[in-house]
Amino acid sequence: MAGVSSESLATALAELEAKLPTASLQLAKELFGILGMVDSSAGLRRALTDPSRNGDEKSALVKQLVGGKVSADAADIAGGLASSRWANARDIGDALETLAATVVISVAENKSAVSASGITGLEELENDLFSFNQAVASSHEVQRALSEPQASSAAKVALAEKLVPGASEEAKVLIAQAVTQPRGIKPTRLVQRFAELAAKRQQRWIATVSVTRPLTQTQLARLQAGLNALYGRELKVNVNVDPALIGGIRVQIGDEVLDASVLTKLGELQRQLAG
Repeated sequence: MAGVSSESLATALAELEAKLPTASLQLAKELFGILGMVDSSAGLRRALTDPSRNGDEKSALVKQLVGGKVSADAADIAGGLASSRWANARDIGDALETLAATVVISVAENKSAVSASGITGLEELENDLFSFNQAVASSHEVQRALSEPQASSAAKVALAEKLVPGASEEAKVLIAQAVTQPRGIKPTRLVQRFAELAAKRQQRWIATVSVTRPLTQTQLARLQAGLNALYGRELKVNVNVDPALIGGIRVQIGDEVLDASVLTKLGELQRQLAG
């Protein structure tokens, strides 16, 4: 999302901040429901993103469609998006998805209690999302089941919840959204996007570290300190054990990859020999 759409989303996120301290998961579910309605109608998307139509008129259209079906906050948020300008018809749906996910993330962030393991609600949410993606990645059968077009939404949600038993309510909402309404991408990619939003919420990045065997607590602490110093900020470090690397370490942060694995070095050597 770029240009005018990016500006409209930034404005909507800024306005949403005032509602987040008291927001509930119900608000997020309502926004996801409105997203489903928008995604199901190309005509509605065109009407809401038509630059020739008055913003107030488009906002009124949304409120008329959802009035009495959702809370006043959900109707106001959707109406505000409709009154904004969008570069293309899909962008308003992407914005709704981002706002709904932000509400869920904020609910996790607002939890005052810390779990027995000493982590916050936001950290628990990130861990649950990461665990789900790991579970899906480890099973081709699960991947096929989640992408089966004939499977019901209820069946997909039930399967997803079995993969992360004990997941927080916030994680369940985001995972359910990803498996039932991935909007053209893989559910795991959408879950990753939600995890990135959660990390951004607490001004951190997610570092996915792949190693050949589990790290000790001392090694993990040194790795965390080194990465924090390298990037000048605190990172959320997720460790993935991947014997296929043969040796070394691979770190991915966003689109950037720091690769010192034996597998990569062998690949480079093969390219040099071929050249």
